Amino acid sequence: MKFADTLQTLPEASGEKIVLTDAAGADAGAIANAPGSAGSFRVYAYLLKQYGTLDAEAAAEGLALFAEHTEDASRNPGKHPNIDRLIGILATGQPLNARIE
Repeated sequence: MKFADTLQTLPEASGEKIVLTDAAGADAGAIANAPGSAGSFRVYAYLLKQYGTLDAEAAAEGLALFAEHTEDASRNPGKHPNIDRLIGILATGQPLNARIE
């Protein structure tokens, strides 16, 4: 299934942004609920609701949800930073905390 199709199966998510922090509480980025990142916001909001944190299990599901974009991100590091984060979680085993604001 393509990302656009998968996205339609996820619940709507509200909020302005998702704030990400590492285990020590240091800033690890944010995902705005805005054009250009609204799809990532929706995926991350879904993962947060399902798992409570962004650990390896959540990252694996997230990468599956991003579908064809995951392969593109693997071939082009930096092109899809929100997917790169999930790849990093799998590579390091270090989860991220997240909250919706």
